[in-house]
Amino acid sequence: MAFESLSDKLNAAFKKLRGKGRLSESDVKEAMREVRLALLEADVSYKVVKDFVKRATERAIGADVLESLSPAQMVIKIVNDELVSLMGSESSKLNISSRSPSVVMLVGLQGAGKTTNGAKLAALMRKQGKRPLLVACDVYRPAAIAQLETVGRQLDLPVFQMGQGNPVDIAKAGVAHAKAHGNDLVFLDTAGRLHIDEALMDELKNIKAATEPAEILLVVDAMTGQDAVNAAAAFDAALSVDGVMLTKLDGDARGGAALSVKAVTGKPIKFIGTGEKLDQIEVFHPDRMAGRILGMGDVLTLIEKAEQSMDEKKAKELEDRLRANKFTLADFYEQLQQLKNMGSMQDILSMLPGVDAKALAGASIDEKAMSRTAAIIQSMTPKERENPEIIGSSRKKRIAAGSGTTVVDINKLLRQFESMQKLMRQMNSLSGKQMKRLKRMGGIPGMPSGFGM
Repeated sequence: MAFESLSDKLNAAFKKLRGKGRLSESDVKEAMREVRLALLEADVSYKVVKDFVKRATERAIGADVLESLSPAQMVIKIVNDELVSLMGSESSKLNISSRSPSVVMLVGLQGAGKTTNGAKLAALMRKQGKRPLLVACDVYRPAAIAQLETVGRQLDLPVFQMGQGNPVDIAKAGVAHAKAHGNDLVFLDTAGRLHIDEALMDELKNIKAATEPAEILLVVDAMTGQDAVNAAAAFDAALSVDGVMLTKLDGDARGGAALSVKAVTGKPIKFIGTGEKLDQIEVFHPDRMAGRILGMGDVLTLIEKAEQSMDEKKAKELEDRLRANKFTLADFYEQLQQLKNMGSMQDILSMLPGVDAKALAGASIDEKAMSRTAAIIQSMTPKERENPEIIGSSRKKRIAAGSGTTVVDINKLLRQFESMQKLMRQMNSLSGKQMKRLKRMGGIPGMPSGFGM
């Protein structure tokens, strides 16, 4: 994952500070030297690192830090504040014109992920009530138009294309098509090159002049490090971009681009691509990203993922069933599906405060086990899901054969489910005061570990 190495090194530097009751100026400067090395190894621009460390050190050696009761925590807070400031302080929205349709022009080098991530962004905007149209303006890259149409079908988004024509004419015709068909947001998927050249920039300038986009969004590959920042500066000089989308942050990107691009170009990172799946795109929040880097977690994003994945009506129905002691395997299957929609378990756990990214990387999180559990439940009849006590040996053999598992797996699931039902009954028997006390204690002792895993 991106920032993993940087997180490890920063936390190692802060660990030394936490072991000291009082800090001296030399302690702080030593820690900041390690912060400097960590940032440089993460491929952050040298000038950006120099300015960052200077500001953080000046704040950290102030009397209010060295004389505080928890100076190490104060230093960490200062580094966190500076990281947030470095990445833009607050999240930035897509520019939407008051004149419909509003045009978003996607630009960037070839291979950065414009086509796929542009479609992801269009789908995200549709969730916000927009009616987007994708326009295929890349007439040079083989299969670029077909790729956009494929992604459009997968996301149920309309795509406008005119084949291998003039990109400027296609862009103009796409905007006219959107106006005629009620699309209020147009995404222009423009051509990229393996490198920046005059012909590319001239074409993009002509498309800009013809369509007057409200937003020119630069898509850059986070895996390319400082090359991404250099590309951003070049595109901004030619087109005056409005914002940046960083892609491939789920890979082993060192994170230098995310930490440098705002400082170097002055343009905010607006969105990040966090995986290959078509729903893996997020609004970029500098404060949340700083929290992830410093191992503080990202609970707000986790809550948002849960809200997007969980159906409110079904959640209310489940609550009523739990209160009536009617939690069944069908309900459990529904919860598994909603949990899967939130992403991988490793991603979910990494957003929790205090979870060691390094330890998490070495942990065995069996994603397939969840799929096996789902397959077992799917192989049951509706009656068996409602009344698992009727599942005898012959039924177990049939379910095992249908799910590609074993009778041992069936028995394990049924035992775990029985334990969970008992727990639900215990919870329902508690008084209001007891429930409040239980929440203050931080949970329910005896919860079956690894249930459904």
